[in-house]
Formats: sequence, structure tokens, C-alpha cells
Amino acid sequence: MKYKVGDHVVVTTGKDRGKSAPIVRIDRKKGKVLLEGLNLKVKHVKGRDGNPGERVEISAPIDISNVAALDPKTKKPTRIGYKVDTDGNKVRYYKASGEVIADRMKGAAAPKAKETSKDKKEDAKTPKKIKA
Repeated sequence: MKYKVGDHVVVTTGKDRGKSAPIVRIDRKKGKVLLEGLNLKVKHVKGRDGNPGERVEISAPIDISNVAALDPKTKKPTRIGYKVDTDGNKVRYYKASGEVIADRMKGAAAPKAKETSKDKKEDAKTPKKIKA
């Protein structure tokens, strides 16, 4: 899938046709994307514990085939392609303008490994030094 979270896309079909928004979430198994503030559906929430019931608008997923990347240079929908740059890195680019898409995650630090319960147990077994 050529889209990533945060990519700005345009809806090509449906009631929100022509509107653009960034991608919030991607469901790769179902082939759907969730766009910020588009494809709104009304959900009825039942009242509980003295709180009244209400109607809440939520964004529903859209099929990936119904969106197209928005080229910032031409301001038109375009496709995304891959090419190898001069450094030998595989990069994404807009096919209409040829402009390379800057990945936001490239410069970010790698996430830290989470401490497991096994690590905590091993730390508990080691004796702690007490200052006298």
C-alpha cells in the first residue's frame, strides 16, 4: 500500500467527493482508510448513570480505491510511485509532478523496547546495595 498515516488525500467518489483531509488510520486487511473529519456518520449513544443519551458524529472508514494523493505542487489528485534516489534509497514520489514525498518517520528516533514482566522479575532477584 502506497499511502501512509499523515498523507494528505482527496476523496474521489461518494458524498464527500472533492474534499481533502489527512489519513488518520489505515486498515490494511480491509483496504480502508480513516480520514480526519470526513465520511461522518451519526452514532446514537444510550444514556447511562444519569447522563442523557446523545447523537455523536464519528468518521467512518473509506475504501482505499476511493481516495487519491493530493500533490502539494499542482494541488491536484495524483498517484504515488516508487523510485530509487541517488543514495540508493527507495523513496515515494508524486507521479504528476515528480516531487519526492518527505517521510516524516525517517529522522525520528527508534521506539524504545518495552520492559517485560520477565525483566522485572530478574531485577527483583538481584540484591540491591544498601548504603550504611
